[in-house]
Amino acid sequence: MIKVAIQGNAGCFHEIAAHRFYENEKIETVYCDTFEDVFSAMQANPEECLGMIAIENTIAGSLLHNYELLRDNGSHIVGEYKLHIEHALLCLPDDDWDTLTEVNSHPVALMQCRNYLWKHRQLRVVEANDTAGSAENIAREGLRGHASICHASVANLYGLKVLENSIEDNKHNYTRFLLLADLCRKSENDVLWGTPDKASVVFALPHEEGSLAKVLAILSFYRINLTKIQSLPIIGREWEYLFYIDLQYDNYERYLQSIEAVRPLTRDLRILGEYRAAQ
Repeated sequence: MIKVAIQGNAGCFHEIAAHRFYENEKIETVYCDTFEDVFSAMQANPEECLGMIAIENTIAGSLLHNYELLRDNGSHIVGEYKLHIEHALLCLPDDDWDTLTEVNSHPVALMQCRNYLWKHRQLRVVEANDTAGSAENIAREGLRGHASICHASVANLYGLKVLENSIEDNKHNYTRFLLLADLCRKSENDVLWGTPDKASVVFALPHEEGSLAKVLAILSFYRINLTKIQSLPIIGREWEYLFYIDLQYDNYERYLQSIEAVRPLTRDLRILGEYRAAQ
């Protein structure tokens, strides 16, 4: 049995992503209130517990705090999954449009349904910690007049009804999730994640003209595809940044050569993970 720690409640998008990543295997989900708790669960049982965290969304952008947690906690990226995000409006079976007064969900989900909610301005919008958690709360407390925005499958978990499906503003809405493991789990006897063709790397650069351009030129020379770059300020060092980059390659040796070539130009370069790119 594979144990995966996630942020959220039963039926949340993290759980859906974890099950689809391991579509042919049984997993045990460890539900956590925060992303910090996900890393704590992994550290408490590093040989058995994996973690899965969202890292970016095609509409909302990057989850910047998760980049910091990933770097600070020393976990290793071993896989990724891209989930198509579809939102539905759920409520108690006896509720309907003429009785609804409030809608609850995670802030990102509310933002992704902004145009839809604008058409229903009679509903008071209230943020919650989790999409599925807001639905669970409505069911548990019997909150008449309340609706939740979450995945439609959550309705079956908590005895709610789907008032409307596919309410997200943009149908090309995807979230990329990272599967994390403690370094001790990366062994030949562990779960086979596939031959790596992608890597995530973080480094700092000297505050000098052209420092980033030099790194990018070397990666281009080695024919490494840069698929993502994210900068975050280094606290306490004005106008200096950490650069998180995702690289795709078709030749592992050439990729390693590119890393060694850029290393002298960077500070504190760290490989966060080598893994199989999601399709």
